[in-house]
Amino acid sequence: MIPAFPARPISLSYMWSVIRLALCIIGCGNVDRGDDAAGPLVARRLQRFGAQTPGVEIMEQSGESFSLMDCWMGFEYVILVDATAPSGMPGQVQMWNARADKLPKDIFPCSTHAFGAREAVELARAMNRLPPTLWIVGIEGKQFSLGTPLSPEVERAANSVAQQLQNSVRTTRDLSQTGPERA
Repeated sequence: MIPAFPARPISLSYMWSVIRLALCIIGCGNVDRGDDAAGPLVARRLQRFGAQTPGVEIMEQSGESFSLMDCWMGFEYVILVDATAPSGMPGQVQMWNARADKLPKDIFPCSTHAFGAREAVELARAMNRLPPTLWIVGIEGKQFSLGTPLSPEVERAANSVAQQLQNSVRTTRDLSQTGPERA
């Protein structure tokens, strides 16, 4: 006979600390290198908007490959926001499904990181460590020199991306709380 022990009540915060969250949004970049700050700016805006709720983790990363892979481990959905190389349209936003497609080398140079986001994705792909869903949001930069400010085009784009992600998180959260028939 197995003795019965009363179960200890647990809080939701404890439960979420034990269970890995479903969505991870990573702002990748270096805030001291001009437009490379686009990813961290998006993450900070989302945190300020209150998007980090149960089921949603928002973090900043420098872009180092192994750190990125560690960050997304255990998450079902990952959105990584990073600056992309200049090609004449600063502030242009592009998206890639990293599970389906290789990331272009010329778009994601690893100039400010030893190994950048593209290398992290391709290394994780080779090691079979990609999350089930991985979207890359690239914001085209203009200036990446140490100490340069964020360009106005990139700042506008980062604010727009943050607002769109916040709206998506809010819609998803509302659907999960009310069910699709009432949303």
